[in-house]
Amino acid sequence: MDDLSKFLLRAEGLIDRLEGLLPPESRRPDFATTLAFRWRSRNGRGAFLPVGHPHRIALEDLQGVDRQRQLVHQNTEQFVRGLPANNVLLTGARGTGKSSLVKAVLNRYAAEGLRLIELDKNDLLDLPDIVEILAGLPYKFILFCDDLSFNSDEPGYKSLKAVLDGSVAATPDNVLIYATSNRRHLMPEYMQENLETKYVGDEVHPGESVEEKISLSERFGLWVSFYSFNQDEYLAIVYYWLAYLGVPTFGIGNTEREEVRREALQWALLRGSRSGRVAWHFARDWAGRHGVHTAATAPARSDPSR
Repeated sequence: MDDLSKFLLRAEGLIDRLEGLLPPESRRPDFATTLAFRWRSRNGRGAFLPVGHPHRIALEDLQGVDRQRQLVHQNTEQFVRGLPANNVLLTGARGTGKSSLVKAVLNRYAAEGLRLIELDKNDLLDLPDIVEILAGLPYKFILFCDDLSFNSDEPGYKSLKAVLDGSVAATPDNVLIYATSNRRHLMPEYMQENLETKYVGDEVHPGESVEEKISLSERFGLWVSFYSFNQDEYLAIVYYWLAYLGVPTFGIGNTEREEVRREALQWALLRGSRSGRVAWHFARDWAGRHGVHTAATAPARSDPSR
């Protein structure tokens, strides 16, 4: 075997080994039959990964957040109908239904062409590429960033700012960004930054650090705030989920209802929170301990109160 043949064999072997390290060729996403996707970027290549079993939560299942539900529902309805609509930032107490509300509007409007694409914070650098792919398609897309927060030096921070408002290229009319966060301004706030505030006459001028942090959150046209539930609201959600899971309803003064009330409050006290998520977990625990079979009465939900 001459030297050229040996070289070609070695080159072919090297190429085979390299191809094994590369991610598979990305397939064109089937938006006609799949409602939700995750965007994943690996080794410099991004792809839409279909979600086989999206959460089937309905708007009516979200209890204790009527005002927030109406705001997001209305904004999404405008978007689906081709009317002006805003990017949405949902912030506030944990476990009160921020993420579930986004999933619920997807389920409500999926038949009308709404699709959801979930992005991790680490993949926000790909936002311009994602938007370019989606532009012009005959669907409406919500780019969903869950539990979002940044440090000021993270690269995804600037990419998100540019796509929201600040890039030379305009965001297409068929794309909106919905984000949830426990931080109102998406970034940590420090006491030292408040000391930069200046007073000029009767006017208050925040320091540059504060202005920089606010500049990201204010690019969302709609802010929706969520708050912790009081005791009565929490118990109402507990009773709702118990009924949903097939537990017989309890009349006022019923001994079993009083037992549920006592245990539900103890459950919340141990977790330091009265939230929809805590209520859902308690309801599942109660139904399971009392032998209530839910498969025939409820679709699978991993956590409908996120």
